[in-house]
Amino acid sequence: MTDIQETTIWEGDIQQLKGLVSERALAGETMVLNMGPQHPSTHGVLRLMLELDGETIISCVPDVGYLHTGIEKNMESKRYEQSIVMTDRMDYLSPMNNNLVYCLAIEKIAGLDVPERAQVIRVMLAELTRINSHLVWLATHALDIGAMSVFLYCFRERERLLDIFEIVSGQRMMSTYFRPGGIWRDLPAEFFPAVRSFLEDFPRRIEDYERLLTENPIWLDRTQGIGFLSADDAIKLGCSGPVLRGSGVNWDIRKAIPYSGYEQYDFDVPLGVHGDVYDRYLIRMEELRQSLRIIEQALARLPEGPFRSNNRKYVPPPRSELGQSMEAVIHHFKLWTEGFSLPESEVYVRIESPRGELGCFLRSDGGNKPARVHFRTPSFVHLSALPAMAKGYLIADLVGIIGTIDIVLGDCDR
Repeated sequence: MTDIQETTIWEGDIQQLKGLVSERALAGETMVLNMGPQHPSTHGVLRLMLELDGETIISCVPDVGYLHTGIEKNMESKRYEQSIVMTDRMDYLSPMNNNLVYCLAIEKIAGLDVPERAQVIRVMLAELTRINSHLVWLATHALDIGAMSVFLYCFRERERLLDIFEIVSGQRMMSTYFRPGGIWRDLPAEFFPAVRSFLEDFPRRIEDYERLLTENPIWLDRTQGIGFLSADDAIKLGCSGPVLRGSGVNWDIRKAIPYSGYEQYDFDVPLGVHGDVYDRYLIRMEELRQSLRIIEQALARLPEGPFRSNNRKYVPPPRSELGQSMEAVIHHFKLWTEGFSLPESEVYVRIESPRGELGCFLRSDGGNKPARVHFRTPSFVHLSALPAMAKGYLIADLVGIIGTIDIVLGDCDR
């Protein structure tokens, strides 16, 4: 009886594995290994089904869904402004970029203007968020490969950024600071010295990281010639951001399809040559410097003026009016209890998040809630490139390859 049960279970496993692994695995000539969903180097609950010939990866099949939150469907049950808080929870290392793409989609349907001051503030905080995300990437990527000191140094600098986010929004991570038509509130006075101090200190910190890693022989052995992805394959697989630019493709949405006034800023788009883990590391390190350039320019050109649109159909009245005008109180009450309705339409808006192209498809049926919300997230797309990047390399290289695509599983399972 035991033999029959074991045979039945094995035959069931074979049926599940067909189409995912080679005939050699089904014949027992190669090993099928389950990595995750609880594994520190997968940076979340990601399961990988690996087929190995000795220590060489023959195939790698990502299996997502263990962190599914239903964020998109939840947003469709909430009013437009209520839904902004949900976007923070997708890519939790880049909450303000998530806020931004959703607000841009609402503004495009509504034809809602955004004052110049709010545009500049959005750019500043989007770039500070990019630095924050890249610091977590560098810290965990280095830790996966065995560099403990870099992890501690990166989180030291990240604390300063989280303090800045708390200054402007009251929250360190889930900020919900961007709103349709502008931002939640104007920048407080303590924001400016905190940012200027960071801009002054951070270039030295980048140099520290590079002294520890860039020419380190162990780091070079673990990253150079590993996880190769050609330009053609990167394009076919829909890659974007540092993964695509690491393969030498010059595509940055801030340059190609500018939004929020990015066409007014001077910055470079770093490109890779070899398309390996090391090139993608170099690109993100240079992006840290380019983000500093953008923030410095934004500080210098920050104009005076309103921080949110004056379009009362979509934007609540200023707090200063609530104690003086009953109409303002009524308008405020109706906006927060009933929300606003958008014209019947649908749009797709995309921005350059720290991980690549972050797109928002938004459809309105004329009501006060989205009829459909869907996000095109870079983490989900880049997981489809993982099999191509991992094939033929050693299992010990896989942790570095996973780190180089910089996934956030909340960005995948929505």
